[in-house]
Amino acid sequence: MKDKVGRWLFIAGLIVAVIAGLFLQAAWTTWVLAVLGLVVGFFNVAEEETKGFLIAAIALNVSASAFQGVPFVGSYVTNILGYIVAFVSGAMLVVALISLFKKAGS
Repeated sequence: MKDKVGRWLFIAGLIVAVIAGLFLQAAWTTWVLAVLGLVVGFFNVAEEETKGFLIAAIALNVSASAFQGVPFVGSYVTNILGYIVAFVSGAMLVVALISLFKKAGS
């Protein structure tokens, strides 16, 4: 059950990020996605997936603004990636903290 909830929340977060990137540019959207990311990070990332998830999330954060200079679609892609980064950063925070606490306890 926990896996299904996490999976559906992850998909919902990506859909909200894409819709927000195309049609909304509101500050509250970033907060909603960040909180949704916190929940997804708690429910959806297993311990064996932690390293790969954190590396992918860091790569996404670093490369999110690379499309800004592309004509016509660059601003839309940058907006979408910005919202996806907000979403994934919430999850990344939870996964990183859980990993740190587990490492400190062992």
